[in-house]
Amino acid sequence: MPVANQPRRLAATLAVLLAAVVGCAPQDDTDTAQPPRTPGAKAAACTKGQLATRTAGKLTVGTDKPAYAPWFQDDDPSNGKGFESAVAYAVADRLGYARSDVVWQTVPFNTSVAPGAKKFDFDINQVSISDERRRAVDFSSGYYDVRQAVIALKDSDAARATSVAGLRHARLGAQVGTTSLDVVNDLIKPDQRPAVFQKNDYAKTALKNGQVDAIVVDLPTAFFITSAEVPEARIVGQFDPKDVKKDVKGAGGGRAEQFGLVLDKGSRLTGCVSDAVDALRKDGTLGRLEKQWLSGTVGAPVLS
Repeated sequence: MPVANQPRRLAATLAVLLAAVVGCAPQDDTDTAQPPRTPGAKAAACTKGQLATRTAGKLTVGTDKPAYAPWFQDDDPSNGKGFESAVAYAVADRLGYARSDVVWQTVPFNTSVAPGAKKFDFDINQVSISDERRRAVDFSSGYYDVRQAVIALKDSDAARATSVAGLRHARLGAQVGTTSLDVVNDLIKPDQRPAVFQKNDYAKTALKNGQVDAIVVDLPTAFFITSAEVPEARIVGQFDPKDVKKDVKGAGGGRAEQFGLVLDKGSRLTGCVSDAVDALRKDGTLGRLEKQWLSGTVGAPVLS
């Protein structure tokens, strides 16, 4: 072979080898048939036809029974009246579901946040978002900023308390599994073990019967109880959210307490439901609904 031809043959051989190497190189994992997900694509995935709800074409919403005012009215979540009923339908609308597409399920409070498969797409029942509960369920973005309050019979010593310390000798009660009970145990730290009730109805009855001196509930519920259900009781005061998030485990690692919609752990709906809540906050819908249904729940003194 003439020496003069060797460089050209070597170059040709290298070109073939290079082509083979390139052909065998690992390829980008990106599926070129699938364009990158854009905000528009995300919005399309969060519509009625795309969401993997329990029943095709329907949105199943859970809450407890009785459904208390001012969160609901007339113990009927489906009537659209009360703050949480209105929020549920607003979220449904953002996701493309008409009122007739919404199906309500009765779900006890503790069941909604317990581990295990759910019989709802989301649950709305004054459930505070917490790191502990996130181990068992998913939460949407917060739809309401919570304040806890204490109620006592007007003629009791507890009714005259002006500070957290002034409640420590009282017989206190709250619903099991709630941030209200966390406030009693972790912030007030009473001298005697608090009474624990399965439902707020039982706590109210115990208060009326003098079995407890005071109970702790969220502020809007406190206003409704004292104005419509136990008029012989009064709101002693509300707790500063800074104190609650600092001292109460249920408040979630130093964050202000918020109510969130509850979803099954790892639900494919969580992102879309959170997006809907965020949009309702941004466009002022949540603020308008709060003003409409909870406007009378302000003005209680703060217990320091």
